[in-house]
Amino acid sequence: MKRLRELLKKLDGKGYKAYKMLQGKYKFNEFILFIDHVQGDPFASPSMVHVEIELEKAGFPLHLLDTHKVAFEDFLNRRFYQIAKKKSRKRGSGNSGMIMIQKPSQCILKRDSIEIEEKLVARFFVGLPAYGRRIEGKQAIKLLLNDLPHVIERSLFFKHHSYEEIERHVKVAEDADFIRKELRKNRLVAFIANNSILPRKSGVEDEPLSDAIPFVSPPSMEIELECPNRKIKGMGIKEGVTLIVGGAYHGKSTLLNAIAMGVYNHLPGDGREFVITREDAVKIRAEDGRFVNNVCIYPFITNLPKASTKNFSTENASGSTSQAANIMEALEAGSRLLLIDEDTSATNLMMRDRKMQELIPKEKEPITPIIDMIPAFKKLGVSMIMVAAGLGEYFDVADYVIGMDEYLAKDLTSRAKEIAREFKSNRIKEIPKKIEIKYRKARKDSVMEAIASKRKIKVSDGKIKIGKAVIDLTRVEQIAEEGQLKAIGELILKLKYKDCLKDELSTNLWNMLSPKGIYVEPRKYEVAAALNRMRGITFEDC
Repeated sequence: MKRLRELLKKLDGKGYKAYKMLQGKYKFNEFILFIDHVQGDPFASPSMVHVEIELEKAGFPLHLLDTHKVAFEDFLNRRFYQIAKKKSRKRGSGNSGMIMIQKPSQCILKRDSIEIEEKLVARFFVGLPAYGRRIEGKQAIKLLLNDLPHVIERSLFFKHHSYEEIERHVKVAEDADFIRKELRKNRLVAFIANNSILPRKSGVEDEPLSDAIPFVSPPSMEIELECPNRKIKGMGIKEGVTLIVGGAYHGKSTLLNAIAMGVYNHLPGDGREFVITREDAVKIRAEDGRFVNNVCIYPFITNLPKASTKNFSTENASGSTSQAANIMEALEAGSRLLLIDEDTSATNLMMRDRKMQELIPKEKEPITPIIDMIPAFKKLGVSMIMVAAGLGEYFDVADYVIGMDEYLAKDLTSRAKEIAREFKSNRIKEIPKKIEIKYRKARKDSVMEAIASKRKIKVSDGKIKIGKAVIDLTRVEQIAEEGQLKAIGELILKLKYKDCLKDELSTNLWNMLSPKGIYVEPRKYEVAAALNRMRGITFEDC
């Protein structure tokens, strides 16, 4: 600590690059500070640092680590972020004076910014102070020897925390994981606890809406689960085809979106702590203009002008071809639970009514819509949860129907079946084709060619740039944090591309990443989505 103070005094007034002399290890009373990489100038990305603390000195009740380690680390990351945000202030040019750790979302996720093994390690970033490009040594002393120790002590030492608050955070995640495991045992695909708050503040704010109507399960669909820390009642959605219906602005898409994000655990107070979805759920939509390479969409689309649908490739997919590709790619990656919203789907892939069937006969229409493919999905063990605002024909194939009426859920299954019997469909039902999943592997040379030998990764606005390749994931809806995009970009560089994509992605992807304080663990389905949207890449059959 004394050595760092003296060094900063000597650097005062020198050119910014002299800060490079700080790289190294510094002992403080309760922790060791490592300055790993110093930024090139005050306007560049902040300097990378980390601290190590002996677990005994940190003083946390270590039995909580056995309960849910990821949630414990997530709690510390949140506390560090909150305190660092309050303590950071402008101390000169550019990023001078900033103390930053990964910004957490409402989800409890594994991040490499806080890791607890033999020691507690926190990885974060600081903006070393300067005016112009001259080192401001006095401000650097205040930052590194006063403010930073304050942030570290207040966030990473147990004496400044409430045991009850940590325990609550950890136990919520423990119970959520328990429920997720129970889903398959009970032939369920999702669970929505009573009194959950599903609506969000806005499209860009993920916090719960303050005056929202709490969710209550219809009595006929209510189940009770005995978790390690509590008993919970709520709506269980069974395997099969479930429709969510209701009028506009009554909560249909809100329920589906909550189910989609139920693949992740959520922090206490989020409102969706116990909205739990099977881990293999993938939200499917149409994506006009997306890149597709060597995907078999034949079960849905038998032929296209000048294109094979058994190994379909395009630089500019239509709504129907993109949605069909999204389904087949999700199945290839291992998903057996598809989430579909009519509003973001290709109309012709969802259904053709009788009038259109009469006007355009089957021999002129290559598409077999999803409604007629339900038996094929069921043979494959695939379940669906679908928002259907105007597709009453789906009553004939649905196993369950949930009605949303002013955000209150009702079991409308019996009524929907009565309507289906009373108003017989006059659609010509098409014979479903067998869904055969085509397994592919990416050609490594095409990946490297798309990147153009440059390995620098940039992430912004839902897009990943690796070298010259830009991957647009803005319409891949189950990405929770920017750190997942950074991890996906790094994994694209790390994968060997020797095996089928499904096998490559079934390994422990997290262990392939070297900790830098910037990564959040992604699901394999989003890694697959990124590779499938990477323009210039080619896939070959396994």
